[in-house]
Amino acid sequence: MNPRKKVDLKLIIVGAIGVGKTSLLHQYVHKTFYEEYQTTLGASILSKIIILGDTTLKLQIWDTGGQERFRSMVSTFYKGSDGCILAFDVTDLESFEALDIWRGDVLAKIVPMEQSYPMVLLGNKIDLADRKVPQEVAQGWCREKDIPYFEVSAKNGINVVQAFEMLASRALTRAVVSLKAGPVLSHHFDTSTQQRDWCMVGKKY
Repeated sequence: MNPRKKVDLKLIIVGAIGVGKTSLLHQYVHKTFYEEYQTTLGASILSKIIILGDTTLKLQIWDTGGQERFRSMVSTFYKGSDGCILAFDVTDLESFEALDIWRGDVLAKIVPMEQSYPMVLLGNKIDLADRKVPQEVAQGWCREKDIPYFEVSAKNGINVVQAFEMLASRALTRAVVSLKAGPVLSHHFDTSTQQRDWCMVGKKY
């Protein structure tokens, strides 16, 4: 039996302030939800280990602040990332309208800039009644840019695991292709069998 491959991936989650980025990340990593979070200044990092096929993935997920005045500083955290979750609040039209700016900031930091950089869009807070962004509008935005779209609820855990793991899968595919094309310094491929910090994927969404 071949030893399981190990790959480290850096993922980022970006979007306007208040869309629930921290809540989404804690729901995915810890399966917890809190009504109140302190505003993220700069970035915070959580890690999670999952298994996809014959590969053990250690995900280092960067939760970035969404304040407009810190955008230039936060964008420095995008460098070296392997994939991005774009998030907006379905009850906040401005957060959706700002997606082009956030997406542009991320792509500007990817070297080399490429169309294959994995992104996934999450429309959060579908558990709330006062929706302002129709599902069809969000889907249309994603079709134009060839980005998968998930309607999610950080509070109830709806579609959170599926969204993060689709991004992880696409980021892994890109990393493997990059490795075959030439030396890659940002990825760590390890075939050892040592296990640490296990946090398996939950079955309750």
